Amino acid sequence: MGKLEGTVAIVTGAGQGVGQGIAFALAAEGCAVAVTGRTASKLDDTCAEISKRGGRALAIACNVKNPDDLARCVETTAAELGGIDILVNNAQEVPLGSLEQVTEAAFEAGFESGPMATFRLMKLCRPHLQKRGGSIVNLASTAAKRWDMAGYGAYAAVKEGIRAISRAAACEWAEDGIRTNVILPHATSPALAGWIEGNPEEAAAFQATIPMRRIGDCEDDIGRFVAMLCSDDAAYVNGQSIALDGGQASLG
Repeated sequence: MGKLEGTVAIVTGAGQGVGQGIAFALAAEGCAVAVTGRTASKLDDTCAEISKRGGRALAIACNVKNPDDLARCVETTAAELGGIDILVNNAQEVPLGSLEQVTEAAFEAGFESGPMATFRLMKLCRPHLQKRGGSIVNLASTAAKRWDMAGYGAYAAVKEGIRAISRAAACEWAEDGIRTNVILPHATSPALAGWIEGNPEEAAAFQATIPMRRIGDCEDDIGRFVAMLCSDDAAYVNGQSIALDGGQASLG
């Protein structure tokens, strides 16, 4: 029996990359997973793979910038899968570029898809999470810890907003049996692959600063850690920001 047998999770942005890896790992531990994202075909592929491995998954098309979509996602998950025990806020539109390059529209989209969507979904899921005791895992970035923030200011700003509201939830909701933590991953996602292709020299220098000299795997390195974090093995872990980056960042 898996560590998460009988639990139900919502994972946003689970059609590919880190979100997909997390969905795979949660399902492997016995969790039924609501696989959400904007592209139905990608969600179907993720669900098909989970089913092939013997797990249970439900595809729900959802744009995290749309409050109605978020409400429908929560209602559908609870009705179809029997509750909600785990929430993973992974989906995010990333505003990359210098302060001069990033438009107000891109910055606003970053906030809407990041801190605002996280805020909304946490509040929507709270009544379900507190019924059986639950776990929230939000995704941030070590970008705010770079010594040279040039080109990453807007991106870091939205991710730090997620860390702030996560810490508040950890303090306010713990007495309701809800734990809230943040992971800051480096993983071999399509987004990272695109960044590496577009910035080969910077990418090589970046990887050279990782003590383990490799980028993490979406399922084995990121997903399996999230599964553990949501299990009883981490029952006393709350309010933490944990870098899953091979030792690169110092969060102290």
